[in-house]
Amino acid sequence: MPRPALPTIKSRPEHADIRARLPLTCCDWPLEKGSADSSLRNLTSPSANLQLDDDWHWPRRPVIFISDPHADPQAFEASLVASGGVKLKDTAGSGHFTLTKAGRKAEFIIGGDCLDKGPSNLQMLRSLKRLYDTGASVTLLAGNHDLRLMMGLRSMQQKRHTGNAHLFARMGKKVIPLFREVLDAEPGRNWLKGVPDADTCRKRLLPGEDWFERFPDHARGILTEAGIARELKKMRSKADSFERHCEAAGMDIRTVYAVARHCQKLFLKPRGEFYWFFKRMQLVRKRGSFLFLHAGLDDAMGALIARRGLKTVNKRFRKALKGDLFSFYYSSLANTFRTKYRAADLPLTEAGVEAVQSSGIRALVHGHINRTRGQRLALQQGLLHLEADITLDRHSRRQEGLRGVGCGATIIHPKRHILGISNDYPFAKVFRPETFNAAR
Repeated sequence: MPRPALPTIKSRPEHADIRARLPLTCCDWPLEKGSADSSLRNLTSPSANLQLDDDWHWPRRPVIFISDPHADPQAFEASLVASGGVKLKDTAGSGHFTLTKAGRKAEFIIGGDCLDKGPSNLQMLRSLKRLYDTGASVTLLAGNHDLRLMMGLRSMQQKRHTGNAHLFARMGKKVIPLFREVLDAEPGRNWLKGVPDADTCRKRLLPGEDWFERFPDHARGILTEAGIARELKKMRSKADSFERHCEAAGMDIRTVYAVARHCQKLFLKPRGEFYWFFKRMQLVRKRGSFLFLHAGLDDAMGALIARRGLKTVNKRFRKALKGDLFSFYYSSLANTFRTKYRAADLPLTEAGVEAVQSSGIRALVHGHINRTRGQRLALQQGLLHLEADITLDRHSRRQEGLRGVGCGATIIHPKRHILGISNDYPFAKVFRPETFNAAR
């Protein structure tokens, strides 16, 4: 069977660096044990509960999936170019690009975690908005980093209680670059006008000692004892270090309070520049036999999808964002953008997988778990997961020992194949279900 063609990237000076970093040829998705992608060694086992049959349905048009850009607009725009969906008018990251013919025919699904890490949250959001403004078909999925900002800002608007007093500090140090960017964007603004004293700001933003005493009783029945202990440990570290990290970025607690209030206007008010960001966000998207989401599923979500359908799931997500934030953040809905299938996460068992498969879903496509050798296929209780967080942002890449800016995209094509493109793997990986059937 001939291998699919790689996306066409226009021969333009703006694309030269991107073209030079991308693979030139395709290979079948590696299967052999000990390969660069050895996660597939169990996929061909007869005991694997995979649905690799003729019942797979493919999207009607190509789906371009890009996830976890983490405030790196250059990596985001380079990935759009790598998909063949856009052409640059200027350097990547400038927000100056237009759709190609292929981009007009495709659907772009952005897998969440657009915020945090850097180098520029604001330019990343503007680049994403530019994608909408081109007339592209865009679906934006909720990521844990994105929603932590929303919950932190919303918690400031609510009467403080045990369930929400920790949500601002829970954003942690990763939100500080965004606050610094917002501060620097208006150097002439009198930021401290009307801002209360430092102790008052501290009490409004950070959990006090009494919160650590009350939280176990409040969370019991929602979290496991192990989950409660994990949350207390995490919050102790974040609360104790938050001001120190802010001061390292040149902001005292009063300035942080002022900037956070301004972020409420930017993100939560209809006239705010980034109000569209949370407004357009969805939890899940299904195309053909593929379910797109940020992280993964558990049994309760599998049952809900099978029983009520994805429209109901997204409606419940939108409603939950306006309700009790504590109940939402530790629920199955939020597990969808948080899980890494750890012991502390809500479980996915064979029962959940059977429910998901009964609704016609054969594979999950998600981000959240960064990979350093391109996209990976993996199994969770026999359910196929396509892990497509290919470490785009330069902050994460430095931590992982990777060079430069990341670049790549995952394309699910109507011609019954998946193409995984990454500048960190020498070939574009090609997956076809029939290939795996033959191997089995």
